[in-house]
Amino acid sequence: MPLTVADLDTLEQYLAGVMNRSGHHAQTVGAIALALLGAILWKKDADTPIEVRTYDGAPANVLWVQISGRRYALAYNHHDGCIELHDRTQSGAVLHRFTNQTQVTEVWQVFENLKPTP
Repeated sequence: MPLTVADLDTLEQYLAGVMNRSGHHAQTVGAIALALLGAILWKKDADTPIEVRTYDGAPANVLWVQISGRRYALAYNHHDGCIELHDRTQSGAVLHRFTNQTQVTEVWQVFENLKPTP
């Protein structure tokens, strides 16, 4: 069951977990995870919480957010070493892939161009 991120303490716990787990992935996604979190906080719908997957009671590497009335999932792809933005669910269409090679302006552009639910 997903954990609702309804306060700053929970968000900090999630981010600390992501950054700690990114130790062996830091070269590929550690830095971009910080930019993605900023974009999520900037664009998320104010009336809906962020949700994160849990594993053994602790936050894990999948996050769901609603932007302009549409649900998105961000998940770490272990095989490709990237963070993927999926449409609606973790198994939904991959809309974009991010690594530390992704420019911050590209993150901005991707999130700026997310369209409302038709």
